[in-house]
Amino acid sequence: MRLVLATRNAHKLRELEPLLAPHELVLLPEEVELPPETGETFAENALIKARAAARATGHPAVADDSGITAAALGGRPGVRSARYAGEDATDEENLAKLLREVSPDGETAVAYECALAYVDAQGELTVQESCEGELTHEPRGEGGFGYDPAFVPSDGDDGRTMAELSPDEKDAISHRGRAARALGVRLAEERGPSVGGRSTPGSAQSSRERS
Repeated sequence: MRLVLATRNAHKLRELEPLLAPHELVLLPEEVELPPETGETFAENALIKARAAARATGHPAVADDSGITAAALGGRPGVRSARYAGEDATDEENLAKLLREVSPDGETAVAYECALAYVDAQGELTVQESCEGELTHEPRGEGGFGYDPAFVPSDGDDGRTMAELSPDEKDAISHRGRAARALGVRLAEERGPSVGGRSTPGSAQSSRERS
């Protein structure tokens, strides 16, 4: 089944495509404009994007909304992670702002959160998963994107950042990997193996959703 991924972020496509196999993911067409992300939670923003993509293309759509939460900042940046240093901020600028605001001598606990929303003619499904870790003030690694160079996952045992893990290692523990696997299970359960076959129309949410 071909699914429209409600983004033009090639990094997200590369991460989600193998996780949602055998379904084919395609990036949002250039001519489709997504509405502003006005939700107060990751799940709300993911649904905004998935609904818009499904409506504009006429195909089942998947959208992700994800970010990092820092205990020292009361959960910020949260849903503003991608624009923490400004609407047009780069990954490097967002990370630099976070590192400035979180003292290396204080609370460094952080968590990645990812909500995935699926929308088709039958209804909507959402799941949300997380990955806990610690913030390092010495960014390391060339892989990943966003805040990965300063995120040391709690599931690791060697102190490597997300940006130092191989793609397979990252997929096994990341918030996006966990959410994609959870969505795959929900699709099989509620849409059938071919996505869209035998489920009852309606909206369903993961029992682990935290929004």
